Amino acid sequence: MNTTRRSFLTTAGMLAVTAMTGSASAQNVVDEILQSSRRGNWDDTFDARASDGGKVASTLPIFSPRTVGYVQQAIVDYQNIVAQGGWPVVPATKKLQLGVNDPDVQVLRKRLMVSGDLSQRAGISDAFDTYVDAAVKRFQARHGLPADGVLGQYSYAAMNISAPVRLGQLETNLTRLQKQAGTLGERYVNVNIPAAQVEAVENDRVILRHTAIVGKVDRQSPLVNSKINEIVVNPYWNAPVSIVRKDIIPLMRKNPNYLKDNNIRLLAPDGSEVDPMSIDWSTEEAAKYRFRQDPGAINAMASVKINFPSPDGVYMHDTPQQSLFGKLMRFDSSGCVRVQNVRDLVTWILRDTPGWDRQHFEQAIKSGVSTPVPVTNPVPVYFTYVSAWSTGDHVVQFRDDIYGKDGAQELQISSAQ
Repeated sequence: MNTTRRSFLTTAGMLAVTAMTGSASAQNVVDEILQSSRRGNWDDTFDARASDGGKVASTLPIFSPRTVGYVQQAIVDYQNIVAQGGWPVVPATKKLQLGVNDPDVQVLRKRLMVSGDLSQRAGISDAFDTYVDAAVKRFQARHGLPADGVLGQYSYAAMNISAPVRLGQLETNLTRLQKQAGTLGERYVNVNIPAAQVEAVENDRVILRHTAIVGKVDRQSPLVNSKINEIVVNPYWNAPVSIVRKDIIPLMRKNPNYLKDNNIRLLAPDGSEVDPMSIDWSTEEAAKYRFRQDPGAINAMASVKINFPSPDGVYMHDTPQQSLFGKLMRFDSSGCVRVQNVRDLVTWILRDTPGWDRQHFEQAIKSGVSTPVPVTNPVPVYFTYVSAWSTGDHVVQFRDDIYGKDGAQELQISSAQ
């Protein structure tokens, strides 16, 4: 939806702008924290005092009915912010971080105060102090960015998206949430594509949360509504025709030993093995054959595959490329979803499947034998697209609109860099 067509101010109230206190007041707050009886949780106390909102981390599922209520409140808050003129643009020309003194920090402080990441009692100054550091880290965490407290390219890009555009993003995603919240079941798995994150949910509580790798812009992960009905331990990997054409054939033209080096067998329709040297790789003749990779350490799915019926043929799986989970933009697959610490998720999925506790599961992996395991009580699984939500009072989460579904080019941060 085009944000210029939105009526932002229909229910807007005016924000009460409180007077900003000076450094003496800020010092009083620090003194109070240091004298707190909760010194063992000093970081938690400090973060709460540094901002005007709650903790970013939450066990509240994205599709909880309570989330819908929090998003509705966030929309009112952002309508008020828009009515007050939004937030200032922070000059994106310097590396601002803890210890820096610079006039741009004044603008940064104002920006963080408007969004509730920095308490107004922290005051306005040139100093990038521990209050600003905590506020920047909170902002980064809310936007799915590494919470290192350093203002870099992506942090600036997220920070300088205008308040009206963010309001529009919240309104767009509220509609998505209202369609499904509270309807997914008591126990389910949700893959949120823009967040590149997996939630295992039980009784309206996130039991496990996993970092994921989802589809590239040109090979998008589809929306899914299905049930996990099978786990394959030590799976074979059958390359989709799209990967055969786009990746494997070009690689074979460069390196005739590519299939052998990667334990990939070429199989005819009758199941017989075909000698790769008998294929004319200058054509696409090979696309009529099946490419099957043996189980093992270099298998594209590594130790395990999570199966469910899908018209697009997608699934979830482990990966030998664990370093990819550390990337900022984790949109790197051909549509399937790679899951970090996937064995924890599989153990949770197999909880009701007799004979498949964690110990037996790990032993099966060590055996190297490909073993399909039917799931007792199949677990619902959803691939969803939510780029803005809220899990608490003044805790508003935003993510890169990687597939451009929110209607504002400004929100596609990764493609604009």
